Amino acid sequence: MNYFSYFSEIEDTFIRRRGKHLMLSPLDWALIESWKERGVPLHVAVRGIEHAFDSHQAKQRKRSVKTLLYCQEEVEAQYAEWLDTGVGSNEEKAEDSGREEKSPFPRDLVLAHLGRSLRDLTTVYDERRSQEDELSEALSRAIALLSEIKEDYATAANPDARKLEDSLTGIERLLDDAIRAAITDTELESISSEIESQLKPYKRHMDKTAFAQTRDNLMLKRLREQFGLPRLSLFFISV
Repeated sequence: MNYFSYFSEIEDTFIRRRGKHLMLSPLDWALIESWKERGVPLHVAVRGIEHAFDSHQAKQRKRSVKTLLYCQEEVEAQYAEWLDTGVGSNEEKAEDSGREEKSPFPRDLVLAHLGRSLRDLTTVYDERRSQEDELSEALSRAIALLSEIKEDYATAANPDARKLEDSLTGIERLLDDAIRAAITDTELESISSEIESQLKPYKRHMDKTAFAQTRDNLMLKRLREQFGLPRLSLFFISV
């Protein structure tokens, strides 16, 4: 991940989560530069921004986020925790192996899942890169982020599956937004009508929120399958 990609990826994540375009201020750019100079990994900074917006939405605050400074505290917290996972990586191997047994998945199984996901994303990207659209760009960024995450997880003294899942969720959100932009209105309407018809027998037995969530989940599932995108979440690990 080169110098300029670091800045642009953080800027895009902030703008995407905010929901509408907003130019970053000189202070925001200075903040990003300070993260870069201190060695904050890109995937850690991105995860911190995602967390900050998730928290903001969960609290249903009326004021919108106008500056990247809003995310600073969460990014710092994520970075501090990331530093803890790497302390004594060479000295704690034996002790670490005992801790890994308490993790939901062994490290080698997680790494195999990340490796498969990278290969699948790369295959889709290679088939689509000539189109140079929003999805091909998102795939390129997802591959770079996932490569960094995989390397980080492989070398961490105390790998954190929960933090990993948060990072994978952020990448899936990036790709989900891109495939929505890549699908034509005609295709989207056709798929939507099909899903509505499929769910019609159950609609009167579900409240509006549950129905809308189920419909959206089915829509994303269908779109991911259409574009050949793998599921990155640890819930889809092949044991």
